[in-house]
Amino acid sequence: QVQLVESGGGLVQPGGSLRLSCVLSGTIFSIQAMGWYRQAPGKERELVASITTGRATAYADSVKGRFTISRDNAKDTAYLQMNSLKPEDTAVYYCQSGLDNPAGAISWRDLWGQGTQVTVSS
Repeated sequence: QVQLVESGGGLVQPGGSLRLSCVLSGTIFSIQAMGWYRQAPGKERELVASITTGRATAYADSVKGRFTISRDNAKDTAYLQMNSLKPEDTAVYYCQSGLDNPAGAISWRDLWGQGTQVTVSS
């Protein structure tokens, strides 16, 4: 059974940093593309960062230059390093897994973890 478990959220002041972690179990992590989504109150869930099995990364314009996605295949874990956080980054953050192709396109698995709350406020 495939399972995603996110952690690392919390309350942080504007300009601060957090690192989120996502552990994937029930499948072979190294052949999965990974991504981080977020959903703010009253808004749709959006993809903020992704990393392919070849470690190619992509980011939403709103987080470019501030967030970094990475993966550790030995630990079956994906990370999201978030720096220079803004109040508009406040959301529940979810990770996702999927399959990528040689062109880098990712087909996401429709399976969600419980998410981790990130609140940016003074």
